[in-house]
Parts: sequence; structure tokens; C-alpha cells
Amino acid sequence: MVLGDFLEAVKFKSDGGKSMRKVAAFLVLAGLAIGPAFAASETFSDVSVIDVSCSKKAAADPDSHTKACALACSASGYGFYTKDKNFVKFDAEGNKKVLEALRASDKKDHLRADITGELKGETISVTSIHLR
Repeated sequence: MVLGDFLEAVKFKSDGGKSMRKVAAFLVLAGLAIGPAFAASETFSDVSVIDVSCSKKAAADPDSHTKACALACSASGYGFYTKDKNFVKFDAEGNKKVLEALRASDKKDHLRADITGELKGETISVTSIHLR
């Protein structure tokens, strides 16, 4: 339905309720189209950044994971553990951002970050990452 149809529908002619159905259908479709624009962004503060290939062995003590290892294992991608011990992977753009941040950092371990993005299942679409 396009704007012209909507404007025609809101004239509320005596057509047995067809106009109201058009208005309702338009509002539903508009809501579905606008919904993704308001997707909630989440922030995870002071979380340990770990490469995916080392994520299981570093789970007990993520702060011991070194920058050298994180850079060597960069091909596997990166992620972090939430406070409830779930591992969340970065999307492709997030992997690029964290790799740049790691390369620029002088830290050798305790790779902690503040991460903001949209969580989609077990993956986060990263909008920003700041290594601490």
C-alpha cells in the first residue's frame, strides 16, 4: 500500500469497513518497516576480549589471555564472555575493529574493553569498541 492508498483509505467512505481494514493494514506494515530502525543497542562494560580459538581454554581466567596470542589467532575472530558466562562472538566489522584496537594497544594481557552493539543471538554487531 502506498501513501495515495492510505490517504484514500482515511476518507472513511461508507464502504462496509474496507477503508478501516486498509488503514489497519497500512499501520501494521509501517510498524514492521520501522521496527528494525529502533533496534536496541546494548553495552557490555569491562569485558575480556578473547579470540574464538582460545575462548574455551581461557574461559576460567580470561585476563591471562595475551595480546600476542590474540593477534596470532586473529583468523578465528574475537568475542567476549558475558557476566553470566555466555561467549558472544563479534561480527566481521567487530573483528576488524578489535584487531585494529589490539594492534594499537600497548597492553600485553588483561585485554578488557567496553563494547556497544546490537546482540543477535550469540553474535554482536559491533558499533563501537574501546580497549581499556
